[in-house]
Amino acid sequence: MNIIIPMAGMGKRMRPHTLTIPKPLVPIAGKPIVQRLVEDIAKVCGSEVDKIGFIIKSSFGKEIEESLINIAESVGAKGSIHYQEEALGTAHAIMCAKDLLDGNSVVAFADTLFKADFKLDTSEEGIIWTQKVDDPSAFGVVKVNDDNVITDFIEKPDTPVSNLAIIGIYYFQKGEDLRKELQYLLDNDIKDAGGEFQITVALENMKAKGVKLRPGTVTEWLDCGNKDATVYTNQRYLEFIKDEELISLSANVENSVIIPPVYLGDNVSIKNSVVGPHVSIGDNTEVHDSRISNSIIQKNSNITEAQLKNSMLGSFVLYQGAAKDLSIGDYNKVIE
Repeated sequence: MNIIIPMAGMGKRMRPHTLTIPKPLVPIAGKPIVQRLVEDIAKVCGSEVDKIGFIIKSSFGKEIEESLINIAESVGAKGSIHYQEEALGTAHAIMCAKDLLDGNSVVAFADTLFKADFKLDTSEEGIIWTQKVDDPSAFGVVKVNDDNVITDFIEKPDTPVSNLAIIGIYYFQKGEDLRKELQYLLDNDIKDAGGEFQITVALENMKAKGVKLRPGTVTEWLDCGNKDATVYTNQRYLEFIKDEELISLSANVENSVIIPPVYLGDNVSIKNSVVGPHVSIGDNTEVHDSRISNSIIQKNSNITEAQLKNSMLGSFVLYQGAAKDLSIGDYNKVIE
């Protein structure tokens, strides 16, 4: 099984947190979004992952590239880095790692996480992962027939023809078939109205040639598109894994109350504070004389005399203040 993860976007809706790192490396319950995604796909696939290709911009830098290779190796796969310097659409991004479209292949866009109860049936020709939504007008959706085979791909339908929204994860039994259709789009300059090459056009062409594509419906689809959505995703993820050991043995909790589920990284110091529920705190961060709930605080930060909820603070933040709903990027100092 090979996995391709396009993640070259700038993550503008997540600023200031994406000014120093790409959005897929923002931590959720102590691990980067993209690592959570890779681990969850591997679990659902139920088979060995051989190769993982990450599509990024060359400007991300060697340190981030090394982090991605390590993420691949953490699930027993060989990682590779591929560059997309210009945003030319989903089809173009995937083709930056076209050599990985060989045999069983998964394409997963790195701005979404999920919870699924199903195991991937690799005997199917293709599976488009979906979730049932109340308002399909904001999403691309699929329509299926009585045999649960996809008959139509519809972008943001005005009328509710289907409630199965495409979440951005795709399985192909023969990745080379997708590669051929994507190459056809590039060779013939077939773009959408916005001037981009889109995977949905390739899927339509595969369907027209008789490839049976079916929906795989997840139980929960979690967005990481902006600060509030990411804080909520952290909350849900902590609930998913609350039976795991979430507090590092090197964390120091003194004269404080921890209301689970809470993630505390290595060498975290909590003093005279109440932390939780649904809080993730990264390595080497200190929280003193504070009350924090439903928030993400990253590494090497110092928080004192704060009352925070629904907040997201980056790494190397110094914050001393009062009750706030905050979004503070890396290397900021705020004293109120």
